[in-house]
Amino acid sequence: MSDNQNEPREYDAVRGGQNSIPVNAAVLGGIPGVKSRLASPIVEVRIAALSEALKYGEAGLDVIMQALREESMQVKLAAYSLLKDRDDLKIKPQFQDYLPTFEFDVITVDAEGKENSRRKSFAHYFPEDLGNGVVIEMVYIPGGTFMMGSPETEAGSRPHERPQHQVTVPTFYLGKYPITQEQWQAVMGHNPSKFKGAKRPVEQVSSGGVVSFCQKLSEKTGKHYHLPSEAEWEYACRAGTTTAFHFGETITPDLVNYQGYYPYASAPKGLDRRETTPVGSFPPNGFGLYDMHGNVWELCKDYWHDNYNGAPSFGSAWDTTGCPNQVRRGGSWDYDAVDCRAANRSYTLAGNSNRNLGVRVAALLRLPVFSSSL
Repeated sequence: MSDNQNEPREYDAVRGGQNSIPVNAAVLGGIPGVKSRLASPIVEVRIAALSEALKYGEAGLDVIMQALREESMQVKLAAYSLLKDRDDLKIKPQFQDYLPTFEFDVITVDAEGKENSRRKSFAHYFPEDLGNGVVIEMVYIPGGTFMMGSPETEAGSRPHERPQHQVTVPTFYLGKYPITQEQWQAVMGHNPSKFKGAKRPVEQVSSGGVVSFCQKLSEKTGKHYHLPSEAEWEYACRAGTTTAFHFGETITPDLVNYQGYYPYASAPKGLDRRETTPVGSFPPNGFGLYDMHGNVWELCKDYWHDNYNGAPSFGSAWDTTGCPNQVRRGGSWDYDAVDCRAANRSYTLAGNSNRNLGVRVAALLRLPVFSSSL
C-alpha cells in the first residue's frame, strides 16, 4: 500500500451504482473510476464523472460521447456542454444524432417594416416523438437576464406592462412552434380547432384542457412538460432584443399573421388573413422560435396582475392571486399589430375556451455548472 495519503485506498473506493460519494472520501481513479460513477443512479454523480473524464484524453472523450446516448436529458446536456466547443472531427457527427441543430435566418426591419439586416444563426433542440411521424421540437433557450415589460416611450404600451424590471431566467426548453393540431390530437385524441389543418396551431383550447395536455404529454414521454411562465415567454420572445418586436421597431403581414389593416409605427397596411396559418410560415427570432408574434395567443402559467409591482425576479410564474384570469401572450390572427408586441399582456378567464387561444409548451432541463478548472 502506498504511503501517499492523497492516493485512494481500496476501502475508500466508491462503487458506482450503489453509493453516493462520501464527504472527504477519495474515489476510484482513472477511466475505471469514471465508468463506475457513470453507473450511479444519482444524476449529479454521473455529471461529476463526465467532467472528470476530460482529464483522460481520447478515452475520456469516448466516455463523454457515449453519454450523449443517455436517457437522462440532464446527463446528455452535460456531455454536450463539455464537447460543444471542441473541433474534434469525430465529435461533430454525434451532435446531430443526439442533440441536433437547425439553421435559420434572423431578420430585422426598420420602422417602416423594410428589412435592414439578415444573418444566419442556429439553435439546438431535441425532438419529442409522439408516434406516427408526429414530433414536437423543443428548442434550447439559454438562461440570462433581461428587462421585462415596456417603457412608457414605447408606442401602444400600457400601464399593466410596467414597471419594467430585471428578471433572471434559468435555462429551459420551449417549443419551436405553438402546439399543432396533429400534436394535440396525438396526445388528447381530439381536435377542438375551427381552422382545421394538421400543421396549423391548435386553437379554441381552455386552461384546463392545456393542463390536461401537459400532464398527458409528460406521462407519455417521461419528461416534465408545463406552461411557460410569463417571464420565460417574454424572455424567449425577445431573444436578446429590446424593441417592441423581436423583428425590430414594427412588423408586417409578411413577417406575422395579424390584422394587417391595423399596422404599428410607420409600417403600411397589409393583408388580413382572418384565419390561422401553418406554424413556421414566417421567419423565427434569434432563438429559433417561430410565431412568437401573432397567429394564436399563447397561454402562460401566471394568473393576471394589474401591474408588475411585486413580480418574481427569477423567471418563475406569478400564480399567487385570487384572480380567475390567466395570462396569455403574443397576439393572434384577429388582433392588431400593437397587441402582438413582446411586452403586451392580456388574459383569458381560467377554465374557459377561447377562439384564438393556443399553447406552446416548456420543459425545464437545466445544464450543470462546471468548475472553471476544467
